[in-house]
Parts: sequence; C-alpha cells; structure tokens
Amino acid sequence: MISPFLACARRALLGLAALALTAAAAAPAVAEPALWAIRDKDSTIYLFGTVHVLKPDTAWRTPKIAQAFESSGALVMEIQQPDDPATLRPLVSQYGLDPTAPLSGKLTPADLARLQAAAASLGLPAAGLEPMRPWLAALSLSLVPVLKAGYDPKSGVELVLTAQAKAAGKPITAFETAEQQIRFFSDMPPAAELALLTSTLDEVGEGPARIDAMVTAWAAGDQAALEAEFVAEMKGKYPGLYERLIAGRNRDWARQLKTRLAGSGVSFVAVGAGHLVGPDSVQAQLAKLGIAAERVE
Repeated sequence: MISPFLACARRALLGLAALALTAAAAAPAVAEPALWAIRDKDSTIYLFGTVHVLKPDTAWRTPKIAQAFESSGALVMEIQQPDDPATLRPLVSQYGLDPTAPLSGKLTPADLARLQAAAASLGLPAAGLEPMRPWLAALSLSLVPVLKAGYDPKSGVELVLTAQAKAAGKPITAFETAEQQIRFFSDMPPAAELALLTSTLDEVGEGPARIDAMVTAWAAGDQAALEAEFVAEMKGKYPGLYERLIAGRNRDWARQLKTRLAGSGVSFVAVGAGHLVGPDSVQAQLAKLGIAAERVE
C-alpha cells in the first residue's frame, strides 16, 4: 500500500507540534504523543501528528487522545484511506513507472552498482526496480527494511483512526487526494528525483534504526527530537524537496483549517507528525493567519 507513505519525503516515510517553536510548551505529565487544538467561540479542531507505519504492539491511544477523538464529529486526514489499496495501482503505474526509460540508464555506474547491492541486500530483484522512476524506487528501497523490522502499514495511525471513525459513523474528509500526493513526487525535477534515490542509497541500512528513534520520540511527545528526525536534515540538505513536500503543504492545510474553523463543531485532524514540528509547521502557518494552536495537556 503506497499511499500512506507518500505523505512526506523519504525521511517522513521512515518516520513521511509546536507553535513554530516560538514558545516552550510545558512537558506533559505523562509521556504520550503530542495533541494540539485551535478554537474559536463555536469550533474546536484537534491536531494530531501521526506515524504511518507502526509495530502492532505500539501503544499510542491514550485517554486524552481517545477523548479528543470521541468528542469530535468528523475526522480529517491527509488523504482518505481506500477500502481496497489495489485501487491505487493505476495511479502508481501512471506516475511511478517508466518502462521506456529503465532506471539503470538514469544512474552513474557507481550509483547503479550501489542500487544493485542495496536491492540484493534487501532480497529485491534488481530487475523489478528497472521500470520504476527514481522517486518510486527510493520509496520502495526505504520501505522494505522497515517492514522487515516488524513495522506494519495496517497498524499505522491513519488506518486505525479510519476504522474507528467508520464504526462511529463519523464523516471522513481529507486535505488532498491520492493523486495529488503521488504527484508531489512524480512532478519533481529529474535532478531532485535522482537526489532522493541517491540519498536513499546512502542510508538504506539505517531505516529500522531511524524509525525506531522517530517512533520513540513521537510516542513521548518529544517535539525537539521529532523536528531533528523529520525536518532539520531535509530542510538543510534538500531545501527544494522540503518546500515542496512539507512547507508548501503546511501553508495550504493551514488555509483549509482556517476555513473549517469558521464553521462550527469539533473535528479531529490527523496528519504526518513531520507536518506539526519545526519553524514551518502547520501551527506556525496558522499563527501567520492569526490562529493560535495550543498544546493539549
């Protein structure tokens, strides 16, 4: 199932909030994932950062988070989770495969050798990567070691919340479509696509360790560690990718949240945790629109 992992760049995948870190939030009494809220006289919108893949035994739905979700009349996510992941295959084929231009022809001999070695180490046939565009090959190489380490998309927060919302009859909406998310990758300039793949080859063996660190920080509500895992390196090394996949989307979502806040009722918004940390977070963008996000303690 590709879609849940297209919410952020590869770093957020292995992971893919603070009010712009302008004020230090008090540490929660009990370590748990951070929960935020924006409010006006007749609306409350909870903001919850998610991890798209988790081990089945990861505990995260604390009483505070459960109460916020249960009090909400609607669930909002990055994209709606399809009932059948197979429905996404045509989109992945359309935007992620390029059989007329094999992947090997886009790489230097040295990077091709690294790709073949990485594929062999993960038990992937190199031939299976040949028709993939660089962005899809990068995400595929990132995902395999995470799955082998015991992480499961079916245990990811989005699928759990989707099932709970459907059982409770809550309407589910989304900021983006699956096609939009895929095109954030497929519409990258060729050089950026290759940079994503080569950086993946640099760190392909670190996948499980990186997601372990990220999940530990997320589960403890450690915003500084999450920023380091999700945001800092991408912003520093790949500013174009960061703008495309994180900052630009955060601005768009903040505008959508402002519109929702102008209505009434209670909503629960669940997006990748990488969007709720750092100087360009959703909360920072909301602050620019005159809306203060407060951490729920």
